[in-house]
Amino acid sequence: MSENQKASVHHSPDLDAERHSASRVTVIGMILDAVLGAIKVIAGALFHSQALIVDGIHSFTDVASDLVVLGVMRVSRQAPDQNHPYGHQRIETIGTLALGSILIAVGAVLAWDNILRLIAGGADHVPEWPVLVAAAVSVGSKEWIYHYTRHVGQTIRSDLIIANAWHSRTDAFSSVIVLFSTIGAMVGFIWLDILAAVVIAAIVMHIGWKFTWDSVKELVDTGLSAEDTRMLKTIANDTDGVRNVHELRSRRMGHDILLDIHLLVRPEISVSEGHQIGMQVVSNMRDALGNIRDINFHIDAENDEDHLPTSEKLPSRQDILDVLTRHMGELPSHTRLRLHYLKNKVHMELFFDNPEQKPAISNSEIRDQLSRYPWFGSLRTWYGTH
Repeated sequence: MSENQKASVHHSPDLDAERHSASRVTVIGMILDAVLGAIKVIAGALFHSQALIVDGIHSFTDVASDLVVLGVMRVSRQAPDQNHPYGHQRIETIGTLALGSILIAVGAVLAWDNILRLIAGGADHVPEWPVLVAAAVSVGSKEWIYHYTRHVGQTIRSDLIIANAWHSRTDAFSSVIVLFSTIGAMVGFIWLDILAAVVIAAIVMHIGWKFTWDSVKELVDTGLSAEDTRMLKTIANDTDGVRNVHELRSRRMGHDILLDIHLLVRPEISVSEGHQIGMQVVSNMRDALGNIRDINFHIDAENDEDHLPTSEKLPSRQDILDVLTRHMGELPSHTRLRLHYLKNKVHMELFFDNPEQKPAISNSEIRDQLSRYPWFGSLRTWYGTH
């Protein structure tokens, strides 16, 4: 192989279908959140449950997050364009970051308010049985929408939709807490209602922090885990024709993975064979991780990590042809020249159609004359037959 070769293999999802699926599940969830939020806030106010009121506010934050998701998905699932050749999915990451920040802020305000109530001993009313009904309805409804939304998010490879699913499930968790705290308050531990409100707020903050931190890691191009990186290197090394993998870089864009990999192959193979080896590596990697969107593979004839990379100042094909003509005379028109740039030397192979084209100067003489050039590595000549 005369030089390194790079190729990029890209997988394009059906962006319109993904956007439609995301919008549909989000609208269904938003309607459910609005209804549950109203039920819980009204029931909490009428039947003396601070925990249910906070749980209802939590449901209304789900409505806000659904609106964020709808807007972000509309933009992030646009096809790549000239200014955004890798697509717009980082907008989804920013949306997830914003959603996480909102949850942290809402959770902090609710936690602080109810901590003050707990310290002041503000619990003086026992929650009534309709609180239990509202909480039970919320648990069942939110657990259903969680599974539905998470399934859609995994199908379209969207971290934002999956994050929204988990936001829905925290509403189910918080409603479970309301159930137990209400039962506890009914049997005499009235302060459990406000304590539950603090716990629910803390859950909201925790989920918000997870979304925020994961988004920050993606925005600074955090790579795959060490385990996944080892697995991909093993897959590449086990592919027929690959001698070694001496570089593999990864980053995420939304739920998708982008990879850059350097594959070491035998230097004497053709460019097309090297490319085919790279395509086989791509296929094997995609079998292992289905959310790999783009793989840019670089075929190397030598390991750049073992020594200095081959200099770009080595002579070009035309320069070398000029040198050979100077020492060997005009080469026959059908003479083929194959060049190998290895270890900062140029190794040449000359192919003549038949022995009658043999140059007047012997191979040893031409090698002696070429040896004065610092870039010369070796010369081999081949002769065909009539």
